[in-house]
Amino acid sequence: MIEHGYTVSGMSCGHCAQSVAEEITALPGVTEVDVDVPAGRVTVRADTALAEDDVRAAVEEAGFTYEGAAKLVS
Repeated sequence: MIEHGYTVSGMSCGHCAQSVAEEITALPGVTEVDVDVPAGRVTVRADTALAEDDVRAAVEEAGFTYEGAAKLVS
């Protein structure tokens, strides 16, 4: 299992989080998505590495701005 972190801007509510999670969950290999709306962070667990362009496209499809990969804090 690989854990990825991303920064997303423009989210303000639970519906925003659900939209982002649904789009990212549709990517191949994704097993879990956690969205922290106040922090603008998305944590993705996947069976394989994810292409950053695919994550960017999923976030933008949900209507939000992809800011880039974020360092995960253990």
